[in-house]
Amino acid sequence: MLRTPSYKKIPRLSVTSLPPPYPDFAYFEGHEFFPFEFCSTAFNLPNAWGLAEVSTLVYAEPDVVLPLFKKVGLKDVSFFETGSTQCFVAANNRFAIVGFRGSEVFEQKGKIDFNAMAGDLFTDADFRMNDWDNGGKVHRGFKKALDDIWTDLYAYLESIRGRGCPIWMTGHSLGAALGTLAGDRYENTQAVYTFGSPRVGNAVFSEKYKTSCYRIVYNRDIVARIPPPIFYRHVGEIQFIDGHGKIHPQMGGSGKAEHFLHDGLNGYKDLARSGESCDTGPIPDAIRDHVPLFYAVFLWNNLVAGENSSAKDDEDRRPMV
Repeated sequence: MLRTPSYKKIPRLSVTSLPPPYPDFAYFEGHEFFPFEFCSTAFNLPNAWGLAEVSTLVYAEPDVVLPLFKKVGLKDVSFFETGSTQCFVAANNRFAIVGFRGSEVFEQKGKIDFNAMAGDLFTDADFRMNDWDNGGKVHRGFKKALDDIWTDLYAYLESIRGRGCPIWMTGHSLGAALGTLAGDRYENTQAVYTFGSPRVGNAVFSEKYKTSCYRIVYNRDIVARIPPPIFYRHVGEIQFIDGHGKIHPQMGGSGKAEHFLHDGLNGYKDLARSGESCDTGPIPDAIRDHVPLFYAVFLWNNLVAGENSSAKDDEDRRPMV
């Protein structure tokens, strides 16, 4: 009997299990239903889901990462680390994904320290700007973090490009900021997908940014709201996931998610709460909504909602006999 994709439950999370990489989570489960469309530059929900999983997995150790990428056909994985900057490149003969690691914003081994958390969110809190390669100004700390790793990473990307591989950039939190900058600096980037990204540069940087960039934001995610907009601007096209787990094409929008959801979808209620509860205790929504696992699960559940809706439409179009 042919399997069909099903909704994923959110694992039960506590204040001590909020931080990634979630060792019990089944990464890339169901990837055969929604393969990565590596030649696309338009927003693509299967790609958003796959890259959300990559952006969560980047927090894991290499011995965890390697077999999971092999599972989806990305057998060539290289790791780069300099100071506080970490990323990996997962590739095959068709495409390559650069995943940047984000900040450790949730906890210090077993306890939540909101003062430390706030400090990490704002490391980032030196909001001073430096000139950027392609015009405008960008966050000094983000630029330095990318500069620290760029020489080695660039050389490796150039060696991959020789295969004719499209190169994708992605990341969550600080990793999203680095992915945004790398996607602009590396002129052969296919597209950039970010999750819970802070603002990266000023209005001139935003206006000059030409790479296809899709910025996914879940509900009240606090990191997507810093640094302050008085000097900073977001880049790219936003895809907003509301508190029910439904994706919209603009921040807080009430319109349809045009790509996959339809009014009256039978059984579609609350993708964010379709599984077990998330017992996050005293953690504010703005912090909870930054959890990278939520991005991966909600995007998958929207994919399944679209698949079910398409199947229902096909059924409705069948001739009566």
